[in-house]
Amino acid sequence: KEVLGLLVNRQASFLALAKAIGLLIPFVMVFALPMGMLTATLLVFGRFSADQELTAVRASGVSLIALVAPVLLLSVACSAVTAVINMQWAPQCRVAYNELLASIRNERPASFIPERTHITDFTNSIIYVRKIQGTNLEDVLIYTKDESNRVESYVQAPRGLLVFDPARQEVRVTLFDGYRVEMQPGRQSASSASETEFKYELKPVSNRKGTAVSDLTFWQLWDKAAELEKLMSAPLNRERSLGGDTPVRAKPAKGPARVDLLAPVRVQIHRQVAFSFSCIAFTMIGIPLGIRAHRRETTFGIAAALVLVLIYYGFFILGQSLETHSEWAPHLILWIPNFIFQAVGGVLLWRANRGV
Repeated sequence: KEVLGLLVNRQASFLALAKAIGLLIPFVMVFALPMGMLTATLLVFGRFSADQELTAVRASGVSLIALVAPVLLLSVACSAVTAVINMQWAPQCRVAYNELLASIRNERPASFIPERTHITDFTNSIIYVRKIQGTNLEDVLIYTKDESNRVESYVQAPRGLLVFDPARQEVRVTLFDGYRVEMQPGRQSASSASETEFKYELKPVSNRKGTAVSDLTFWQLWDKAAELEKLMSAPLNRERSLGGDTPVRAKPAKGPARVDLLAPVRVQIHRQVAFSFSCIAFTMIGIPLGIRAHRRETTFGIAAALVLVLIYYGFFILGQSLETHSEWAPHLILWIPNFIFQAVGGVLLWRANRGV
């Protein structure tokens, strides 16, 4: 969606769009593969049971466990693939996608300012441009905000110029033949502004240190957790001397602060590992539910799959929303759907094998 907007505005090529889609495929596969396994299991075994093929198999002396063993092995293989994607490939591709997006924007500075849109991404400014032709801007309006996020002035100009400075990694917007309005409490003052310049810093193409926790690989998360553990176990302030006279002794790190720092990283580590077992959990519960449903309709299988997916992902959404509340053990909440689905699926599969 982000690159498509640049493509529509002729600010990105089809090659960049294809590369962006390719980089996002592993990120999507983490969700698509478990959902595909669940839907296929419900549809196949629902039809299998509805056509009385299960009865024929049992009459031939083949147990249900022996029948579904290849499917269970397939789910284990899919979980292994999901683990590799979820713990390594997907985060790397997501970071590469962000770098691609940043490089496109840096090569074409006008992509920072789409037409007919109020841009609020900048810290102290709101920008609106009616039309952009290359680096020429028409009908530009720039609001300037203070530290309290209150608009203190704005400049309106019929034309402007966008200049990219690669050396300083910044974009300069210069407005011509405009006027400035200062907005003070209770009054406004207007003045002409023949030429006004605004500067905006570009995001670096590669910013590994600033990568979000959710975009780190498993081993990067593991190293980060170890680093935070070491940091929080050390004293907050090492003993030092102020001017050589007054010693300041170290204060021990407090427990709650330590937990709060580690909790988001711990949640991401458990999310990547727990989510890797989703194919097994979905297959375990999908086989007996498909048999018990005893239906040929595709609609029922898709509807049942959607309900199960909502329940499963609901626990992950809950756990990640509580990542800063370590007292609720959010990293353990992420494992609940796996235990529930596998336990319930195991019991139902055992009952179905006995003909109950």
